[in-house]
Amino acid sequence: MWLAVWQAAAMIINQEILLPTPLKTINSLFVLGKTADFYLSVLISLLRIVLGYILGVVFGILGGIASNKWHTFDIIFSPIIKIIKAVPVASFIILALVWFHAKTLPVFIVFLMVLPMIWSSVQTGLDTIDTKYLEMAKIYNLSRFKTFFRIKVPFIMPALVSTALTALGFAWKSGIAAEVICRPENSIGDKLQSAKLTIETPEVFALTAVVALLSILLEAGIKKIAKEYLNDKSK
Repeated sequence: MWLAVWQAAAMIINQEILLPTPLKTINSLFVLGKTADFYLSVLISLLRIVLGYILGVVFGILGGIASNKWHTFDIIFSPIIKIIKAVPVASFIILALVWFHAKTLPVFIVFLMVLPMIWSSVQTGLDTIDTKYLEMAKIYNLSRFKTFFRIKVPFIMPALVSTALTALGFAWKSGIAAEVICRPENSIGDKLQSAKLTIETPEVFALTAVVALLSILLEAGIKKIAKEYLNDKSK
């Protein structure tokens, strides 16, 4: 249905420079697919964004746990997390251009966008655990390790998975935005900017479709892993 709406809108506007047809976009994608440079750019952008995402998730989980456990730690880092949430991603990209090389900047930006989302999710989840469960762990003399992995982790996991999926979308948006601005060699962002400057609108649409497809595939992968984990825990 939406492809039909797209086709109708393109026919009404009748200007490829503003809105190419789906067929033109697919044709542009096939042209890109014939070059090795395209696949290299997709692979490198994918690795950058995945690396930044993993770092953001790992440090976000650790930060959320530490904030829940130590009040002083929370007081120190809470303002930083709030600032990261409030400042627009474009501002961070421009500032980070001074500190990072163009090749590593997208990784840092993705990390910075994912970190506070995961951090807040983990901290809030741990803060809202019913104390009855923790009292039950004490009654059965469960160690801190067992209490954490048998009670706390299952409790926060559904919210964490939901946040992780949302964060993945932000990771792609911020990562590609960083590439468009800093234009590292062999990247989807660089190709998007080049296509925009040469007014190759079908190529811009084709590259955007690639980004959306990669994001959907990664999201499906995370959902499958999370579903298997939650099913195992429920048995």
